[in-house]
Amino acid sequence: MSRWYPLMLNLEGRRCVVIGGGSVAERKISGLLEAGAAVSVFSLGLTEHLRELVHAGKIEWAKRPMQDEDLDGAALVFAATDRQDINAQAAQAARARGIHANVADDGAGGDFIVPAVLRRGDLIVTASTSGAAPALAARVVNEMAVRYGPEYAEYVKVLETVRSIVKSEVEDSSERRKLLNAAVTEDALEEWRSASWLQDKGKLVERLRQRANYTRG
Repeated sequence: MSRWYPLMLNLEGRRCVVIGGGSVAERKISGLLEAGAAVSVFSLGLTEHLRELVHAGKIEWAKRPMQDEDLDGAALVFAATDRQDINAQAAQAARARGIHANVADDGAGGDFIVPAVLRRGDLIVTASTSGAAPALAARVVNEMAVRYGPEYAEYVKVLETVRSIVKSEVEDSSERRKLLNAAVTEDALEEWRSASWLQDKGKLVERLRQRANYTRG
């Protein structure tokens, strides 16, 4: 079993190539569009939804098999056909160009795997079983979706403001950590969401210090 290194990639505006136009390719493309990637698809056919994306100008489609040079300049390659030989060829062509490739249904055959993902605005929660049991990873993410509801998208926006103020107003790094830890408790999150005075830097820092002292006590 391969040992994988988890990371987040910024794909905003970067070209990603998907080989295949079926349901698997559709799932890959959906995630890429959520990340703001520029998607190029090479396939003889497409699902109805992917055709809608083409007509809406959200993805580019070449109605033909992939040629190796089609991968030039890509940030990532996704081999998502139902043919193992075509997927392997795409992965090999990507590696020859120093491009990381994902191979559908064969994690070890590629350079990276895609975890199950839950998005709540800028909060992104992922789960992976290193390719051993994707259905279990999906189940874990579904359970997390119940625990972390849509309100967490708003929490993250508020906490971005809180963190910015703490960084600008508190010099001591140890105290900053304590205040930011106190800022993410359940009741603190609810307070920030409804606080009309959140931009009052002095009041916010003082309130955080009260919360930090209460937590420590």
